[in-house]
Amino acid sequence: MSLNTPARDIVARGNLGPSFPSGMSQRNEADMMNPIDVKIEDGIATVSINRPERKNALSVAATNGLADAWEKIEADDSVRVAILTSADCGVFSAGMDLKEAAQIARDEGVDILSKMRDPFHETMRACKKPIIAAMTGSLMAGGMMLTLNCDLRVGLMGTKVGITEVKIGRGSPWAAPALSMLPQPILMEIVLTGDLMPIERLHDYGFTNYLEETPDAVRARAYELARRIASAAPLSVIAAKGGVRATMDLGCAGGLEEGRRLHEVVYASNDAVEGPKAFAEKRAPVWTGT
Repeated sequence: MSLNTPARDIVARGNLGPSFPSGMSQRNEADMMNPIDVKIEDGIATVSINRPERKNALSVAATNGLADAWEKIEADDSVRVAILTSADCGVFSAGMDLKEAAQIARDEGVDILSKMRDPFHETMRACKKPIIAAMTGSLMAGGMMLTLNCDLRVGLMGTKVGITEVKIGRGSPWAAPALSMLPQPILMEIVLTGDLMPIERLHDYGFTNYLEETPDAVRARAYELARRIASAAPLSVIAAKGGVRATMDLGCAGGLEEGRRLHEVVYASNDAVEGPKAFAEKRAPVWTGT
């Protein structure tokens, strides 16, 4: 598929694209029925959680919708990079929908996680394509889990971040990757107290790439990063992400070995010939992903 294909929805009709118009919280009745929207344009997939009336909490439908979105993005060769954002309401995502969890436990006698196809968002974490978090509000619990699965993070000044599970008797086994993103004492304070921290404090530790003053500026910064990634050689981008992720999981020696394996296809590709050729000819490269 060409990167110049017109913008299209692949999960549910949404109201935002790469231009990120303001007023995202203004949604019509049809939008209210679709908790997850995905739009693709110019190689960039924009995934939006659209539940501002519930602080973008992750219901069963929203969680399953996210799993569907990542599967479709992974399978779509036209997508080079994804942005995860949400409707404006002051909260990027409040995590699991606790009201729905209580209702399911009361009515069906089961835990809400049993109703979710991918409760710990492993499909998202396994996505080979870079994911940028455009965090347009505060985030806690499962909202934090989503951002840990992202590769770049843009936050909103004046918001707060936390892993609040100890305050509600739940758990955060998914928090382990944060140890490669935050100092151990800081992460311990977050998971043991359940308190929210100013995002500026986490930014000082390198948790976010950028902080912006408004939600629209957050999305604009995320799109700027996505556009730069989408213009790069696609096989090189995928291998670069894979190599860094492998080092996080396996350590330096294991990461180097896996990184070399991931880059074999890059060095043997047509794009590896096109890049130096375009440089020598003083023109923009034309990537084919082959």
